[in-house]
Amino acid sequence: MAKYLLLKHYRGAPAPGNNVAMDQWTPAEVDAHIQFMRDFGARLEASGEFVAADALSPEGKWVRFDGEGRPPVTDGPFAETKDLIAGWMIIDVDSEERAIELAGELSSAPGAGGRPIHEWLELRPFLAMPPNVTD
Repeated sequence: MAKYLLLKHYRGAPAPGNNVAMDQWTPAEVDAHIQFMRDFGARLEASGEFVAADALSPEGKWVRFDGEGRPPVTDGPFAETKDLIAGWMIIDVDSEERAIELAGELSSAPGAGGRPIHEWLELRPFLAMPPNVTD
């Protein structure tokens, strides 16, 4: 089994097919989208492929160590992920092909008008730890 991170983006990826911002959806459209996500996660949980998932708030801060007793730096030269990453899911699957299949299905979540979003998802494998070597 290999773990993969699926990242849902607010922006930063190519425009999805049904490119209507969620804040312009009706409450029923938002509810249908969230229910799709719950059902998708429940199905993966039943198959043993679900690890964790959550949506992210747009609020956030940059924080880094800047030396003993010094305040953290909160502004940086990089795009703030609060503007980019809307949510994430971790899956544990048998192959990259299965991870791609699930990401494609997740991309079909309903959006405005109940039509699939066809959103782009970033699919990234977790680094595998090197094996322990014993003498």
